[in-house]
Parts: sequence; C-alpha cells; structure tokens
Amino acid sequence: MLSYENCTLCPRACGVNRAAGQTGFCRMPGHLVAARAAAHYWEEPVISGSYGSGAVFFSGCTLGCQFCQNDEISRQGCGKEISSAHLREIFERLIDDGVQNINLVTPTHFLPSILPALTPKLPVPVVYNCGGYETVETLRQLEGLVDIYLPDMKYSDHTLAARLSAAPDYVETAKAAILEMYRQVGSAVTHDGIMTRGMIVRHLVLPGQLDNTLGVLDWFAETFSRGDVLFSLMSQYTPAGRLKTTPPFDRPVSETEYDAALSYLELLGIENGFTQDFSAASGDFIPSFDGSGL
Repeated sequence: MLSYENCTLCPRACGVNRAAGQTGFCRMPGHLVAARAAAHYWEEPVISGSYGSGAVFFSGCTLGCQFCQNDEISRQGCGKEISSAHLREIFERLIDDGVQNINLVTPTHFLPSILPALTPKLPVPVVYNCGGYETVETLRQLEGLVDIYLPDMKYSDHTLAARLSAAPDYVETAKAAILEMYRQVGSAVTHDGIMTRGMIVRHLVLPGQLDNTLGVLDWFAETFSRGDVLFSLMSQYTPAGRLKTTPPFDRPVSETEYDAALSYLELLGIENGFTQDFSAASGDFIPSFDGSGL
C-alpha cells in the first residue's frame, strides 16, 4: 500500500515521514498540492483533441530538471492544498465541461491521495503524465486505473542525467518503468482521432546533446514493435530555470540538430507519433499556475 510514511513513492526513496511534516527531494508535504486544473490544448493531438485534456498540474517534482519550464511549481512550491474528495469533484467538473480525458501531470509523489479520487473508475481515459523516473512497484498500484501513459524518456546518457536531473540512475530506471507501463496498457488504441488506451513516449531534444537523443531513439526502436507505442519528438526546449546562462543550454535547439534527429527517427522506421515545428520553442505554451480550476 502506498504511503507518505517512510516515503518510497519515487526512485529517490528518501524514506522521510511526509505524513508527519518531513519533506524529501520533492519538497512536498503529505497532502495534495496542485497549481492548476483546466482544459489543456497543448498536448499531442490524440490527447488534447478538440475539447482539451483535463489537466491537473500537481506541485513539486521527483526529478527537478535544471531546464524545467514549470519551475514555478516543480521546485518553487507554488500551489494550493486540496483534499482527495475535492480532487474527485475537480475531475467530475472537468468531465462535465467536455474534456477528452483526465490528465495527471507530475502526480507520483501524491499518489496516496490521488488513488482514492480515481475510484470508482472515471468515464473518460485517465492519462499519467510523468518524467519517466518511476519505480515499478509504485506503478503496479495504478494498474486498471490508468488508461494512457505519457512518460518522458529524457536521457540515454547517464552523465547528462546526473548533471541535469541529479539522477545518475535515470536511464535504467526509466527503461524499466516504461516497460511496466506498456505491460499494463499495451498497444496504442485510438477512436475518431482520440487516444483511449496505450502509451506515448516523449523525448525533448536538448541543445548540443544530439547523441543523447540518438541513444533514446535506438532504445525505443529496439524495444517496441512499429506502431505499438507512439513516439513524440519535441523541439520545444526553451532556456529556463537554472540553465539560462549555461552554454549550450542557454539557446534553443538549432534547426540542424532537430533535422538530424528527425532523419534518424525516419531511418529507424519510427513512423507512428508526433514531431514539432520550431514555433513550439516558446514560453507562450506554458500555462499560468494561478490556481485556476481549484
């Protein structure tokens, strides 16, 4: 059973008693804190659809990447305390408003409070939107409650993972987590252009780190059959957080870098998925974490 006591919800396994007010790497207490709940239109088209994804952005993070565009909530702690019962009401209100799904954004460190809000099963798909840095043991508690997994595969380079996310174990941990996600939800299923079950693996191309991207693409192509899992290759990196003045991370991804990644994607035969144009590399797509919808 998942618990805030002796917390091991994420791979950090801090072991602190968050229920008693202690905080670990995520810097979050033993109760729900969220920063926004609203229809969100900037996910992949099969997630957002025409009516938006019902995204609930939770505060805190188990990764704390130095380039995080959501640093205001992931590391600065912006957010509002809510109860499990109120979270369920938020889900139901978003569904009544017509959203395509309920999208849990960075939820892992609050799962003891989120799981009760997911029961009984919601009438729309539940999306688990995370950084890929998960334990298999925690993910197993989600089986039957999550319909779509939306993890990042940020790194194939252990050194880069240690430098940017303080997670030298990221690569092997994320690989095991993504395989568990696939075991639970299987091949991608869409109806009328909307995803109802399956997984999309996301990867953000980082400036000056093309080898890292090629390694991720190699692993994905070797691991999954064509079309079974969707892949989203993102160009939207925008200098943010603690890397704004640190080369090469102080600039967007170049067109040459992203084109090289696209060419390799095609060479490997990864056909089902999504790419971005350079207009995505903008802070305009970051929502306001002002407590809307809470």
